[in-house]
Amino acid sequence: MAKTLPSSRRKFIKSALGLSSALVLARLAPVWASPLGRSYGELIHSDGPIDLLIEQSPMNVAGKSAFPITLNGSMPGPLIRLREGQRAQLNVTNALKTDTSIHWHGIILPENMDGVPGVSFPGIKPGETFHYEFDVTQNGTYWYHSHSGLQEQVGHLGPLVIEPADGDIGADREHVILLSDWTFEDPHAVYRNLKVAEGYYNYQQRTLSDTFDDIKKQGLADTWKQRSMWNKMRMSSRDILDVTGSFYTYLMNGRDSETNWTALYRPGEKIRLRIINGSAMSFFDFRIPGLEMVVVAADGQPVKPVTVDEFRIGVAETYDVIVQPKDSQPYTFFAESIDRSGYVRGTLATEMGQQAEVPELRPTPERGMDAMGMGMDHDMGSMGATNMDSMAMSHKGHEMASGSMDGMQHQEHAISATRPIAPVIDIKHTKAGHGPGAAMLAENPTSRLNEPGIGLENVNHRVLVYGDLIGAHPWPDEREPERQIELHLTGNMERYMWSFDGVKFSEVDGPVEFHHGERLRLVLVNDTMMDHPIHLHGMWMELENGQYPRPRKHTISLKPSEVVSLQISADAPGSWAFHCHLLYHMKAGMFRVVSVV
Repeated sequence: MAKTLPSSRRKFIKSALGLSSALVLARLAPVWASPLGRSYGELIHSDGPIDLLIEQSPMNVAGKSAFPITLNGSMPGPLIRLREGQRAQLNVTNALKTDTSIHWHGIILPENMDGVPGVSFPGIKPGETFHYEFDVTQNGTYWYHSHSGLQEQVGHLGPLVIEPADGDIGADREHVILLSDWTFEDPHAVYRNLKVAEGYYNYQQRTLSDTFDDIKKQGLADTWKQRSMWNKMRMSSRDILDVTGSFYTYLMNGRDSETNWTALYRPGEKIRLRIINGSAMSFFDFRIPGLEMVVVAADGQPVKPVTVDEFRIGVAETYDVIVQPKDSQPYTFFAESIDRSGYVRGTLATEMGQQAEVPELRPTPERGMDAMGMGMDHDMGSMGATNMDSMAMSHKGHEMASGSMDGMQHQEHAISATRPIAPVIDIKHTKAGHGPGAAMLAENPTSRLNEPGIGLENVNHRVLVYGDLIGAHPWPDEREPERQIELHLTGNMERYMWSFDGVKFSEVDGPVEFHHGERLRLVLVNDTMMDHPIHLHGMWMELENGQYPRPRKHTISLKPSEVVSLQISADAPGSWAFHCHLLYHMKAGMFRVVSVV
């Protein structure tokens, strides 16, 4: 029997849906991206089996005809809502002409339900249906996507929300914001172009005018030395994203900025925004000008509240924030690519059709040589791919905390001026420089957990950093690590080769072995000049950021020349994928299998 809504709520819904703009939104977007939010009954899940159909469908994307992969007819796919404690059952039917799969990103489940072809299951053949079934033992914001070929780039993804067992989301209303990057070009052609020239899609390269400006600021000698350093590395100081907004169309819940996805609210409500970066290659800086955000979860796991004005979200990461607008004005959701080549916006409003001012793109940032731990006086020697012996060395005594930042007083939890120091890590580079897959080595890798990242160094507002994150409660396994594994993130941008320890996945001689039941420390060292979001399947990574309880993450983004230390409980027997979540980096070889035996 249908329930009667209160008159005030009926009036609110009528004003929202009675406008033509709402009807346009309904035609262009998946049903879950409606403007009303959870408090008005949008609940797409069942306690029984969920059926998903994967196919390619003609549809409008950013005002143009496209042929994306859809799930149940929409791109992104449907919002799957589960509840902590239930038994999930999902029937996935493949109507494509090629094999496909679904990986449930960040979900702890049995090996054969993880959805990685060739690692944990054979994939789903055309015309076949695969039955996923697993116990839901967690809650929070997650997502799902294909782990087959480059399908994720053309729409094979969707949001996944797991409600807590008691149903309390800590807010009056919630909205899901799924960010993605769309290309009208065949992703295999994109990959080929990157192999030919890694800067193929970077239209923000330095000009002669930029060089003259540098000479005025720092003199001819220093400018010449700096340009020579970059030339020897076969890259530009503006090589920040491999594929940029000059080529990508950035989407928010499947819609571009012109379409303006809109979420509704009532003044005074506490609104939970579940923000997911489901893009293939794009890091975003997310803010809501004029409205502060309280971060309450990272990668689906609760953290002690932190009040910020902006945060960087790496590929595959999720953040939950609480906002509470007091008035009835509209606010802009602004997701800006970290190289400032593009953005996507949406609106938080009290009624459809409202818009707020959209910020201008900030200036294109540039990497300094300090990103590789090198000052201007350092002799680069042979920084190219052909001779790395002169760069091989051992780095000792790097502390895992890089000091305090200005403006950290804004945190809701107490943070002392001097952060706790995590374990001292002895970083080793091999004599051979990790082989042909490593064209550079970080001279002085260090913790950068308290740095906001390139382009955010000099903003005058509060920016979230990993050092801010504190787990909401202690985790069950409090043992000290009994073993340490060190892996280097390596790359050769001239050849577009990406790897761990200089060896791409097709050439590795075996998995990374975890011993079942052990507590271990995983040390990651980024020897490249790019940011990398590293994802471990099947187990949590506890970030050693000097805080306690340590925050749990399923994806860790490493800055250039950064060393990160993680504690892991190897409690999931089987074979698990471990990889960079930049789609073309993974395809180029930055992928390993972790075997828990």
